[in-house]
Amino acid sequence: MKNIVTVLLLMFCSACLKAQANEPADRHDNSAFHIKDFIFGHIANDYEFHITDIGEHQISVPLPVIVRSKEGRWFVFMSSKFHHKHESYKGFHIATAGKYSGQIVETLPDGSEYRPVDLSVTKNVFAVLLTVTLLSAVFISVRKRYTRDPLRKPKGLQALLEPVILFVTDDIAKAAIGRGYEKYTSFLLTMFFLILTLNLTGLIPVFPFGANVTGNINVTAALALCTFFVTMISTTKEYWHHKLWTPGVPVLLKAPLPLMPLVEIISIFTGPIALIIRLFANILSGHMVVTVLLGLIFVFSSLGPLIDSGISVIAIVFSIFMMVLDVLVSFIQAYVFTLLSALYFASAKHP
Repeated sequence: MKNIVTVLLLMFCSACLKAQANEPADRHDNSAFHIKDFIFGHIANDYEFHITDIGEHQISVPLPVIVRSKEGRWFVFMSSKFHHKHESYKGFHIATAGKYSGQIVETLPDGSEYRPVDLSVTKNVFAVLLTVTLLSAVFISVRKRYTRDPLRKPKGLQALLEPVILFVTDDIAKAAIGRGYEKYTSFLLTMFFLILTLNLTGLIPVFPFGANVTGNINVTAALALCTFFVTMISTTKEYWHHKLWTPGVPVLLKAPLPLMPLVEIISIFTGPIALIIRLFANILSGHMVVTVLLGLIFVFSSLGPLIDSGISVIAIVFSIFMMVLDVLVSFIQAYVFTLLSALYFASAKHP
C-alpha cells in the first residue's frame, strides 16, 4: 500500500511540476512555491541544516567545511561563509548546476571548476556522528549499571534495551547462524541499533534530527559493504567449493562452460546489492511521501481558501498516517537488514 501511494503521489507531483514549468515566465517570482525544491531540499544531503524561512531571511545551522584545494592546501571554515549558496569563499563555492550540482567546487584561474577533496561535515555526516554519540552514551551507561550490580532488576534504559538485545541475540544471531554465533553478535547489535536510530531520528523534523541518512544510497552502500566484508572473512573451503564447483549439478554446467560457477559468483554480490536497495528505497519513499503530501498544501494555496483548507486537512491526516507507518517501517528495515546479514554469515560459515 505504501508503494502504491508513493507512485500515485509522485505521478501527481510530476504533473504539477510539468504544469508549473509550462507557466509564463512572469509568474515565477521569488515568492512562488516550488515543490521540486521543497521535496529534494528535504531528502538531499547539504552543508547546513535548513530550519525555516521568515520572509526572504533563511534560518539555518552552518556546519564545518573541510576541503583540500588543487594546490594541496587545506581550508577549514563554516558553511555560513557561502551565505546560503549565494556567494563564494576563498575560491570555493557550492555549484548550483552541472556535474557537481550541490557540491563544493573550486574555481581555477582559467575559470574551470575543480572538485576538491571534500571531508566536510554535511547534514548526513552530522546525523551519523550524533547518533553514534547518543548510542555510545546510552550503552556505556547501561553497561556501568550491569557492572556495578549484575543481579539487580533492570530498570529505566536497562528494562527498555534488554529485551531488544536478547531478541537480536537469540532470535536473529543464534537462530540464523547457530554454532559460533557469539562472535557476530556485537556486529549485528551495532547494525540493528545504528540503522534503527538513524531511521527514527530521521522522522523527527526538528534540529538536530530530520536528516535523510538511511535514505541516502551512499550510506546504505557503506553498511552493506561492512556486511559483505564480514561475510567474505567468514568464508570456508566448503563455501568456495560450493560456489566454484556446485555439487549435484551436471558437469556440463560447470565445465567447459562455467555457467553455474558464474551464477554463484554473481550471487555473492546480489546479496549486498539487495541490502543497499531495500533499505534505501523504503526509507527514501517514506520521506518523499510525507514531503509530497505537505507540499500539496502550498501547491493548492492559489486555488482559494476553501479548496486549500480541504486539501490541507487531507494532507495532514495522511501525513500523520504515513509517519506512524514509517515508524513501523523503521523497525522492520532494521530487523530485515540484521537478519539477512546473519543469514549471509551463516551461509559463509557452515557447510
